[in-house]
Amino acid sequence: MSGLRWWLLRRRLRRIRLLVLDVDGVLTDGGLWFDAEGRLSKRFDVRDGLGIRLLQQAGLEIALLSGGQGGATEVRARQLGIQHCLVGIKDKPDALGHLQQQLGVVAEETAFVGDDLNDLAVRPVVGLLLAPSDACRPVRRGADAVMQRKGGHGAVRELAERLLEARGGWTALRRHGWRDRND
Repeated sequence: MSGLRWWLLRRRLRRIRLLVLDVDGVLTDGGLWFDAEGRLSKRFDVRDGLGIRLLQQAGLEIALLSGGQGGATEVRARQLGIQHCLVGIKDKPDALGHLQQQLGVVAEETAFVGDDLNDLAVRPVVGLLLAPSDACRPVRRGADAVMQRKGGHGAVRELAERLLEARGGWTALRRHGWRDRND
């Protein structure tokens, strides 16, 4: 995604109060690993996790919204302090609408990151639809912006930096680093 496109989205990025992330293909590379007993494992990128923590500290609400299940998503949500972890969701727009209502957030204040066809359905209830670089073609074409990074390989961190740049918080972090605070 070109820097110009992101520049044009800055005003909309500043309005975001709720960032909703699909899991498989966004926070993970989309692969599902099973051991001999059938237990599911997923790989999460630690830099995406720090990006989420930076956004939380900046005041954004983060939610996970996934059609999948298996336990790994819930564990990662707890590790990151994400209170809204919606898994096994069949109707993403309906679930997202209920979450927005619960949090008092409107569509224009909501960004969603998705990678596959079932994620396109949220378009009418979000202000920004975003995608990792390896999202399926219809999602990339329908997205307001596409990250340069792939799902599970820093796409969420890239978005976190863009959101923080738009809100004026990235320069200080880049210069001075970050300390985890229990705010």
